[in-house]
Amino acid sequence: MRRARRLVIAALLGLVLALPAALSAPARAGTPGDFDYYALVLSWSPTYCATPEGNRDRHQCGGQRAYAFVVHGLWPQYERGWPDNCAAERWVPEHVIDAIMGIMPSKRLVIHEWRKHGTCSGLDPAGYFALTRKLFDTIRIPARYLSPQETVSTTPDGLMRDFLKTNPKLEPDMIAVHCGNRRDRARLSDIRICFTPDGTLTSCGPNERRACRARELVLPPVR
Repeated sequence: MRRARRLVIAALLGLVLALPAALSAPARAGTPGDFDYYALVLSWSPTYCATPEGNRDRHQCGGQRAYAFVVHGLWPQYERGWPDNCAAERWVPEHVIDAIMGIMPSKRLVIHEWRKHGTCSGLDPAGYFALTRKLFDTIRIPARYLSPQETVSTTPDGLMRDFLKTNPKLEPDMIAVHCGNRRDRARLSDIRICFTPDGTLTSCGPNERRACRARELVLPPVR
């Protein structure tokens, strides 16, 4: 009897301990087209290029073009968590890749983003990347971030204010600044701007609210 009781208690304890992780874990599979909003992710290329991975990326970081903000991706999101790798379709036509290369820095990134995120959009590759470009074209990059030749020092709020001033339709809850977990001085990783599935600006969900908390935000110069 005591052994059976211990087994029941152990099972209940395991369930309780597993529950928070299950609630907070992001979704890893989903139905194409079934999501709550998009996050348009604009990464700061010089930060990536300063990493070991970036140093090996000759397309984005070793070519003749010096990138500043680039489109990292257009991510279907749930209010909590996100779907990824939603379909087996992996192929992106060359003409689709060529059409998006002006705002995305490498063929490898285009294919990766389609496989991981685009397959969850409910669109085909041409439609997904056409929407990516359309949404990117609705956002104006503030002048000081177009091609800085020296390090830009600001704050997360300062960067956000610059984007809000340059884009009057943006509201503070529609944009998030990401820079990792440092609280003192951090390099900008990316900004995320949120849209409804049909392409209208909207409030971001909790995924994007885990934002930059650094006191000083640094944007390395373009290279």
